[in-house]
Amino acid sequence: MDYKITDIEKSFEGKILQNLGNNDYVIKVNDNEHQLKIISMNSSGIEFILDQKYHNAKYLEQSTNEMNIVVDNVPIIINRHSHFDEVVYKHSGGAGAGNAQLSLKSQIPGKVVSIAVSEGDSVKKGDVICTLESMKMQVSVKAHKDGVVKSIKIKETATVAKGDPIADIE
Repeated sequence: MDYKITDIEKSFEGKILQNLGNNDYVIKVNDNEHQLKIISMNSSGIEFILDQKYHNAKYLEQSTNEMNIVVDNVPIIINRHSHFDEVVYKHSGGAGAGNAQLSLKSQIPGKVVSIAVSEGDSVKKGDVICTLESMKMQVSVKAHKDGVVKSIKIKETATVAKGDPIADIE
């Protein structure tokens, strides 16, 4: 299976080079080979070891075209295509829409646990804006660009849907 993972700053292309059996694989990402071991996989998620580092992914929501997952507390959207040959990787905040985007949007449904910034605060890309709770997991929503928080669109304890605005950052 070949795949492509992309976000604003990076693009990764990879393929499985060898199935070693026992859920062990040799994969190639860009020009580097890696060892992958699937520990467990079920309807709620997957546990795996990549180059001797443990990772845990939980499935949040799935449709025929898209899968929302959280890998090591980072929300990821995987857009499936007819040949499963491209995967779009977006950090929380709609990073795939580009830095020009004013509105930071929720990539997962959840309840607002805390808000880390106030209107007028300067933020850098990757700074935590708020924390959401989804399926008993807390996920940090991070700024999608450097800028100033123009407005906050959420309140603590509110529930947000996927795609709801979190904050405007100029």
